[in-house]
Amino acid sequence: MPVLESTYKSPNFLANGHAQTIFPFFFRKIKDINYKREKLETPDGDILDIDWVKSPGNKKILILSHGLEGHSQRNYIQGMIRLFSQHGFDCLAWNYRTCGGHLNKTNKFYHHGMTEDMELVVSHALKGKYENISFVGFSLGGSITANYLGKKGSNLPKEINRAVIFSTPFDLRSASIYFHSRLFNKVYLYRFMKSLKRKVKGHKDILNTLGLDENLVTKIKDFNAFDELITAPVHGFKSKNEYYQKACPKQRLPDIRVPTLLVNAENDPFLGPNCFPYEEAKHNPNIFLEVPKHGGHCGFPSFNTPPHYWSEIRALDFILKGI
Repeated sequence: MPVLESTYKSPNFLANGHAQTIFPFFFRKIKDINYKREKLETPDGDILDIDWVKSPGNKKILILSHGLEGHSQRNYIQGMIRLFSQHGFDCLAWNYRTCGGHLNKTNKFYHHGMTEDMELVVSHALKGKYENISFVGFSLGGSITANYLGKKGSNLPKEINRAVIFSTPFDLRSASIYFHSRLFNKVYLYRFMKSLKRKVKGHKDILNTLGLDENLVTKIKDFNAFDELITAPVHGFKSKNEYYQKACPKQRLPDIRVPTLLVNAENDPFLGPNCFPYEEAKHNPNIFLEVPKHGGHCGFPSFNTPPHYWSEIRALDFILKGI
């Protein structure tokens, strides 16, 4: 499909992609989402924490996938749930391994191309006899969603209807180069590294398996080193370069067989130039690409439709109406 013209307009006082990224994180608080947690055991003996919002009689479900080091409490997840639950959807927000508030049991964490846990979540949701399943994914969660849809191709469960994917690094190598080249991104990098390294140092089995000690992990400063020393070997890749190549969601876009909206802002401080899949959108009628000039990363703050953000209204319109 052609690239869609975006209707998103950023508030005037949020001047750039960093402001549009940071503002919702610090200043948007959503307090009216009451989850019911369920623990789902994986085939390899780990646990996924999945959080539900349900209403009796709903036949539609939205499955939400968060970003790197996020979780179901993030406001971009809860904002979606608040709107969709008002329109007849049950909502399932799943937390990746290590993201549910405790360390995982196995040596696996999660990564952009790790779709087996999402497949387990979908299979579990299907037990609820839903007639319609839709997805919303953010950033790394967008990568997992795109990889899942592309890998399954025409073998998707018939109940799966549509997907919306925001702020996603469709080309992992391009995103890594661009992210590390931006000076202000060191603010985000510090937060990510602090969280990731804490988890690794708390998981002695991983340290022993990789032959690493805590001092070496402490010295890791960026994603290049983390992915080379931790992500790649833990998940069976020979190197970070092989990981970036094999987990890259862009290569899966031609195989997606359900209508899928991709929304990446031009001023997203996390996304390199190859993260905007114009060619893939032109050649796959199921791909709808929307590139707002503004929005930041998982941001898209707006005050035109309170209490909902533009991204939430946009996702609902696409999933209900296909526009």
